[in-house]
Amino acid sequence: MKRIFQFITAVAFVAPVADSATSEPSSSQAEHVSAFACNAFALPPEARKRHFEEVGPALLKLKRSMRELPDGYELELPTDNKTYQLLTEWAFQERLCCPFFDIALRFDRENGPLWLRLTGRPGTKEFIKMELGI
Repeated sequence: MKRIFQFITAVAFVAPVADSATSEPSSSQAEHVSAFACNAFALPPEARKRHFEEVGPALLKLKRSMRELPDGYELELPTDNKTYQLLTEWAFQERLCCPFFDIALRFDRENGPLWLRLTGRPGTKEFIKMELGI
């Protein structure tokens, strides 16, 4: 996890911060497209430490299976309350540091599994592969 945090920190400093100049706005208001980089400093120091050193690693240990999707991945997790609380905490913080992710949580019917779906624009799947070491 230390390696991931170091990478994320490096990317946050190197990545371009400007909006894409080539995209046309979809409405009268220009659409903001975040840089394709994780900004760990979007989280306060205590939350950042917990997110990267505790919550993220705990969730990865709980992963039961993983599905590859065209634009990302889906991770199966236990359906207990503690896992759901960790997952919602992680998702809320992850959307701050990695705004390029589409994050979805789903419970399957008939007491089925809990799924975390991470998808996004082109390049997101490759970013996830690198982060998870797939």
